[in-house]
Amino acid sequence: MSISLRRRGALVALAAASALLAACGGGSSGNSTSGSSSGTSGGGKSVKLSYLVDNSDASVASAKAVIAAFQAANPGITIDMQTRPQGSDGDNVVKTRLSTNDMTDIFAYNNGSLFQALKPEKNLVPVSDQPWASSLNKIFVDATSANGKLYGAPMGTAFGGAILYNIPVYKKLGLQIPQTWDQFMANNAKIKAAGIAPVIQTYGNTSTWTSQLFVLGDFHNVQAKESDWATKYTNGQVKYATDPVALAGFQHLQQLHDGNDFNKDYRSAQLNDGLKMLAEGKGAQYPMLGGVAATIEQLVPGKMGDIGFFPIPGSDASTFGMTIWSPGAVYIPTSTKGDKLAAAKKFLAFVSSPQGCDAQTKGQTPTGPYMVNSCKLPTNVTQVAKDTQSYLKSGKSSPALEFKSPIKGPNLEQICIQVGSGIESAQKGAADYDQDVKKQAQQLGLSWAS
Repeated sequence: MSISLRRRGALVALAAASALLAACGGGSSGNSTSGSSSGTSGGGKSVKLSYLVDNSDASVASAKAVIAAFQAANPGITIDMQTRPQGSDGDNVVKTRLSTNDMTDIFAYNNGSLFQALKPEKNLVPVSDQPWASSLNKIFVDATSANGKLYGAPMGTAFGGAILYNIPVYKKLGLQIPQTWDQFMANNAKIKAAGIAPVIQTYGNTSTWTSQLFVLGDFHNVQAKESDWATKYTNGQVKYATDPVALAGFQHLQQLHDGNDFNKDYRSAQLNDGLKMLAEGKGAQYPMLGGVAATIEQLVPGKMGDIGFFPIPGSDASTFGMTIWSPGAVYIPTSTKGDKLAAAKKFLAFVSSPQGCDAQTKGQTPTGPYMVNSCKLPTNVTQVAKDTQSYLKSGKSSPALEFKSPIKGPNLEQICIQVGSGIESAQKGAADYDQDVKKQAQQLGLSWAS
């Protein structure tokens, strides 16, 4: 599938509960909800903005909470919220509305490679000169910038691509968080000896996207070894099959399969099966997007506090850190003018403030840290969110590859399932993915070596 892990993860983690990851579209015929009936303030001039968000429950709840708080602080401005579908249909609507100057006054959308496809320099208003821009985390800024200019304000929280683990199982077996792959495999041996599935995989038909975590979540380790790897990758100068560090993600899948470290039903298990298995201690570790963990409380009430989160280990403990997916952003299209443009900039400033973060928290429980440096997580968030924040704040993190390169082959999840199921070797899977990526790079007009 052409959908990115971030988008699939966000649909599951934020809508079903994640990740990575959300995409979008809607139309002027989309559902509309006004957050207030009044748009005047002390006889002053009123302004009404239209705001397009995806139609997931989480996105709608968060947007409503932010709109209510913003209108309370800015009684002269009202916001009419419209919804749009998720997925590729929504992408097409967003692109079409931008190209025809029919976009709402403000809209929420992905950043990273999907944002670049919107041709931001032509279609979006830059906000680098806004006072709040300096308060944003660099991971978000890099993911939402084109040619050095920032184009959006963060909506939602970041989340990691790492390994969820059952804390009571770790305590019972006397295990420590592994900081190298060898330590991870040693933990697996002890877990398996205790009659527990060491690593959960879920290749069922609605959860195939989950197969990609050992490859995409390993990017921090690749970046740590070669800081310009993403640039070389975009230029076709490095490949997964011929770069030992990048190949490791595929090798990890093969090693775990060959060692019989997966749950017995990994071929048919779905995401919720894996989360339930983890919460009940029938499986000890589950490579996943951190936002997905929020679903556990609904699946197995009272067990959310038993789940922690650690990065996918690499070969070097000194560079141990987490791969991070940035939240999406709120943008202003160039079709927004005059008083509406001024009001739209006020809304982005509010979203990027502690008050805006607090409003988002009321609408949707955070699944990771906010990208506004002055925002703080409430004390009652999940351990997964706290763990993610600790790696981000300590500087032991890197943005996912999709925020540094526009290239992601459409068939990665199927290739990972082939390797994880023992059908293909890691080397063959990596070579297949290089060919998959080459086709997409050529479609994007990039010059790729053979």
